[in-house]
Amino acid sequence: MKVTFSMLHPDLQQHYKSRRFLSILVKFRWLTKLTNFFINWRAAGRNIDGLNCDEVFIPSSDGSWKIRIRIYKPLDQDGPLPILLYFHGGGYILGNPEMSGEVIKRFIATRPCVVIAPDYRKAYTKPYPAGFNDCYETVLWAARNANRLCARADRIIVAGHSAGGGLAAAVTLKLRDTEEAQIAFQMPIYPMIDDKQPDDPSRDIDSPIWNTEKNRIGWKAYLAELHRDGTSIPTYAAPSRNEDYKNFPPTITFVGTLEPFLWETKAYVKSLRNAGIAVTFREFENCFHGFDGVTPNAAISKAARDFTFRSFAEFYDRYI
Repeated sequence: MKVTFSMLHPDLQQHYKSRRFLSILVKFRWLTKLTNFFINWRAAGRNIDGLNCDEVFIPSSDGSWKIRIRIYKPLDQDGPLPILLYFHGGGYILGNPEMSGEVIKRFIATRPCVVIAPDYRKAYTKPYPAGFNDCYETVLWAARNANRLCARADRIIVAGHSAGGGLAAAVTLKLRDTEEAQIAFQMPIYPMIDDKQPDDPSRDIDSPIWNTEKNRIGWKAYLAELHRDGTSIPTYAAPSRNEDYKNFPPTITFVGTLEPFLWETKAYVKSLRNAGIAVTFREFENCFHGFDGVTPNAAISKAARDFTFRSFAEFYDRYI
């Protein structure tokens, strides 16, 4: 289904052409790599005004990589704070933590916390499980170094948008299984969690920013080694394959109705609720993927961000 100008929410219609152009960035592998180079050249290491910012490198579990981790704290921190692990989006193939600076700053402004954001490996550098392992190991590192961070290892939140939401859901799932750390609540926002592409033509969404075609590209890159080896896809790679939702933490999420992740997000929410998990969820009508970030001044985008951080505050006050 091609998403046309008239189908979009009125607040987003003026951005239709420019935001559709952005989807070209992931159509070609060489262009994606060039885009990543430019993103890192412009933003890597950039601090956020009004926050204490730091950067550390920790070794990956296989010893082949040093994970770059950004650490953000409020200037007026007084005592240990909850830890918020934030995983940036980018279809598993793009991005870095610094591109989410405004989101990170608002998390801390909404409720005091120490934000830990890893620059996990992207799929064109090293496919699954590299990026997932980087995120999981960052959570364990943060929990083990809570005193050094002036943070609380018993108060951990996991969050992310898009592919970052998929990583948040995957990390939460593994921590549920291993019990190596306890998650107070999770926020996988419009998460990329289902590698199985639908046969139903009505679910083949050609929308701005991220469509079904780009989704196939992202998943193909992320799961490349598994496909090459003929290995079955584990639930930590594609969390929608999980069938057991018992003992999950409370969850916050939302999704637009004109994006490829609509059905998998709704199915995820339904599975959690069927297992008795508290979920705060909203659908934003006639909105494309990532609208809240790429059209920040649109009224509907502001409403989505208000929903995100109001829900964050409510869960923080209830579960932290």
